[in-house]
Amino acid sequence: MLRGEVASGSELGLLAKGFMDRGDLVPDSHIIAMIQQHIDDPAGVLLDGFPRTVVQARALDTALEKSGTPVDQILHMSVEVDELVRRLSGRALCGDCQTPYNLESDPPSKTGICDRCGGPVAVRNDDKPEAVANRMKVYQELTAPVLDYYRSHGNVAEIVATGSPDEVFEKLSQAIRSGKSGVMAN
Repeated sequence: MLRGEVASGSELGLLAKGFMDRGDLVPDSHIIAMIQQHIDDPAGVLLDGFPRTVVQARALDTALEKSGTPVDQILHMSVEVDELVRRLSGRALCGDCQTPYNLESDPPSKTGICDRCGGPVAVRNDDKPEAVANRMKVYQELTAPVLDYYRSHGNVAEIVATGSPDEVFEKLSQAIRSGKSGVMAN
C-alpha cells in the first residue's frame, strides 16, 4: 500500500518517499491516513509491516473500533538479524514494472535488466546496507514495543521465519488458518 502510494505520485506517497529512502519510519499521521483509506474492505485487510509504533497500534485499534472490525490476529515473524540483512540486501526490483527479484536466489537472466519488460533492476534504496542498519535500530526502539502491546491482548501468532520461502509461506498459512478471519496486522 505504501509503495503503491509512492508509485502513484499521490501527495501522501511523495511525503513518504523521502522517509522510506533513508530507512526511516514514515510519520504516523501519514500512515494512518493511508490505512484509513483501505480499512473498510469487506474482504478484510492484511497489513504487512503496520503498525510499527505503539501510537500506530492504538490509532489502528481506534479506526477498527469505529468500523466495527477488530484486529483478529498479529503475525510476528522472527528471523536472526544476520539472515534478515542477507535477505534484504539481496532484494531488487524492476524500476518500470515493479517485478521483484532476489539477486541470490532469483536474479534476472541478464544482470540489471528485467526479464519481463527490459526495464532497469536495482536494489531499493531502503535495502542498501546503511538503510538496513538504520531500520534495525528503528525496529528495536519503536517497533519491538508494539509486540508487547499486542501480546497483552493475547492475539499474537509467533512464527520462526527460517527455511525456504515455501516453508515460511506454509508456516504463515498455518497460522492464518488457525486464527480468525478479517484484519491481520504485522
